[in-house]
Amino acid sequence: MTVSIVTQTSVRPERSEDFARWQGETSTLIAGFPGFVEQRLMPPNPPLQVDWVILQRFHTMEEAQRWLASSERQTRIAGAAPMLVGRDDVHIVRDDEGGRKPAPVSAVISTRVKPGKEVEYRAWEHKIAAAQSKAPGLQGYRFEPPVPGVQEDYVAILRFDNQANLQAWLDSPVRKQLIEEAEPLTEEFHSRVGTGFEQWFRDESGGGGGLSVWKMDMVVLLLLYPIVFLWGVWFGTPILQNKMNMPWALNLFIGNIFSVALTGFGVPWVANRMGWWMFPKGGVLRANLLGALLMCVIYAISVFVFWKFF
Repeated sequence: MTVSIVTQTSVRPERSEDFARWQGETSTLIAGFPGFVEQRLMPPNPPLQVDWVILQRFHTMEEAQRWLASSERQTRIAGAAPMLVGRDDVHIVRDDEGGRKPAPVSAVISTRVKPGKEVEYRAWEHKIAAAQSKAPGLQGYRFEPPVPGVQEDYVAILRFDNQANLQAWLDSPVRKQLIEEAEPLTEEFHSRVGTGFEQWFRDESGGGGGLSVWKMDMVVLLLLYPIVFLWGVWFGTPILQNKMNMPWALNLFIGNIFSVALTGFGVPWVANRMGWWMFPKGGVLRANLLGALLMCVIYAISVFVFWKFF
């Protein structure tokens, strides 16, 4: 089971391009951090999602905590401050092992509980969970307790099939009454609604709105071909085979280790910069065709360069 750090932040409209570039630089930095798995950047998609959503996934809680506390991250955050408006929400969430199908719309609700009121708040949480289970369109609910030293808030994540049903529950008299009951137990309470939170509930089986396999295959081929070719030309054949007389089976195995390591590092980097194609927001057919054409052009250039100059 992996762990995700999910950051929701509001960016000044005139600084959106600057923030995207800043986040691209951050993705390069975090890629070398121990335990890092992947990063996803989801731009605003009004009216449902007005914030930028950044998902950073790590193998373990300890590795995620080290990134959160690192001097590298603090330096990056300081550099982004002039681009931002209001507060950031940073949540750390344990991912589902089996995965779940994504929902069109979700809400993340953060609550700071008064000291000494934790037991009463958990009892209240069971009460509101039972009430919202009857809400039309509810597709999933997760409740995350605080993580000492990392996250002081309790976090509730709701998934609904559409915006209307989510808003109906948020505005319902039943929920408003329950929120009033919790006021003596809480110091701070706020929520954010968006469409970018489906990454918490991704479908690992390959169904239901996930990333297209053929696109990921094309990205892998884009990186794997030059890596394998250059390894063979510069190391595999002249050094391991000719100089060291290494058996072909072992030579190939070492080459595969090198190729897989570099490809695993490069795929998230390319995917983040091809978001318009990997996760098109509109004009899906046009984006798919243009992205596939761009990939094929790069393939052709790679073959031509290696054919003529190596």
